[in-house]
Amino acid sequence: MTMERAGVNMADVAARAGVGMATVSRALSGAYGVSESTRGRIRAIAAEMGYVVSPEASRLARGATGRIAVLLPHTSQWFFGAAAEGIEAELRRADVDVLLYQVSDAESRHRFFSELPTRRKVDAVLVVGMPVTEAERAALETLQVQIVSVSGKLSRFPFVRVDDVEAARQATTHLLSLGHRRIGMIEAVEPSIPEWDVEIGRSAGYHAALAAAGIAPDPDLVVRCAFDPEQAARAMGRLLTLADPPTAVYAHFDEVAAAALRTIRRSGLRVPEDISVIGIDDHPIAELLDLTTIAQPVFEQGALAARMALELLAGRSVDTEVTVPTSLVVRASTAPAPTAGAARARD
Repeated sequence: MTMERAGVNMADVAARAGVGMATVSRALSGAYGVSESTRGRIRAIAAEMGYVVSPEASRLARGATGRIAVLLPHTSQWFFGAAAEGIEAELRRADVDVLLYQVSDAESRHRFFSELPTRRKVDAVLVVGMPVTEAERAALETLQVQIVSVSGKLSRFPFVRVDDVEAARQATTHLLSLGHRRIGMIEAVEPSIPEWDVEIGRSAGYHAALAAAGIAPDPDLVVRCAFDPEQAARAMGRLLTLADPPTAVYAHFDEVAAAALRTIRRSGLRVPEDISVIGIDDHPIAELLDLTTIAQPVFEQGALAARMALELLAGRSVDTEVTVPTSLVVRASTAPAPTAGAARARD
């Protein structure tokens, strides 16, 4: 059995291996950022020298408590579940415990922000897919822990997100490229997050794309509803009752687009021959419905945010403003705009 030799420390192992102490720490703790060949070589050198990492040192490397809280408004919806999976996978690799807090209504939000500082100690809080009020922001800052936002930009806090304005612009520009000029938009808001301003993001990109194409805004083509399938279906119904209905519809989320598809088909119209539909997210349902969408890497956003928190806890410098790209996925729900004759025949 290898015995630890007196006086051997991490600096000695780093010197023998020809690497920095941070690399030795990551290699011996199983953290990311070290190749398998380098990890194996460092572990062999440490074993030869009789150096082992003490539990206390390992705990301090992960943070004072070895726990990170994840705050999110839902666990059942796909986006939040996928982001949480990415976070948990990355933190599990670093041997950090995850404490999951669902704050789906005003009462649970108030309880989290008022009780967490005294009830449970953590090293960091990851806020997933939700803005916070000024009072909640102040409460987070009083925790004196690392705060990282996933899929959203919180004032003064590091974040990982997609550019919602760009995603909306991509969706609308795709419809414009197909010749559509009467493009409806279904804005979906989350009732449990009243602070969310849809005008700053997935709506702004829609308006920007239309403006770039020289198309004047038409308020009748924009319908707002709660993030709920039945309300989204009714919103699509209102667009279809217009005297001059849209030839294409952009929905803020794929789930909303799915509800729109149902309403369109029940109205006796065809997708995409009579009306095109596009969403955002690339939810698993999008592929099943052959829905054109703007894809965002949700699992990866969660993993990136977790890595950012770990790096910050380790005192290392990182890019604290990370925007991951979105991409157009063309499927069978979008097609060139129908001709005037076809539109009259449809009416």
